[in-house]
Amino acid sequence: MRNSSDLDTEAALRGVYPEPAKAIRDKSFPHLDPHSRRFIELSPFFCIGSSRADGLGDVSPRGGEPGFVHALDDRTLAFPDRPGNNRLDTLTNLVHNPAVGLLFFLPGVHDMLRINGVAQISTGEALMERFVHDGKRPRSVVVIEVREAYFHCSKALRRSDLWNPDKQIPEGGFPTLGQIARDQFKLLVPAKLIDFALRRDAKKNLY
Repeated sequence: MRNSSDLDTEAALRGVYPEPAKAIRDKSFPHLDPHSRRFIELSPFFCIGSSRADGLGDVSPRGGEPGFVHALDDRTLAFPDRPGNNRLDTLTNLVHNPAVGLLFFLPGVHDMLRINGVAQISTGEALMERFVHDGKRPRSVVVIEVREAYFHCSKALRRSDLWNPDKQIPEGGFPTLGQIARDQFKLLVPAKLIDFALRRDAKKNLY
């Protein structure tokens, strides 16, 4: 339901927000530079945004050893798809709409790196071999053609104080996934058994 206070056009948005400074407008590059490549080499975690065939957006986390995402060159990234829950939300999205947005994090660093591009999924032998970990191959490899790369300012992470260990939620401060699953699906299985199975799966099928 539309409201007269909704900002649903660019003109309406610019009536509230000023134009960005030229340096902000021009900070996006169509390739990786030495700083962005180094950031990726050090990063153990990023989030990838994609869109479903019906247009609904989706964001998924990806993590691994620092540098688990490889820069094949200044315009190409690749990362392994490790075992998950097999919903294949992101991969299915990419089959229908290959446009993606990636947000890289470095623990302790407040700045972030944003990459926008186009993805494809591969099981090419050279790519698969590149990402063997402890003798285990990935299920597939996602290759990103970089269209935009730029650093994001630190305000969001500074507001959240995300890296402050004193702000971590203490154990028991939020229900475990086993407790959540038990409640949501009205299961009679004890939450501790569900959590045990999840921990065992995470240990056995991490790679």
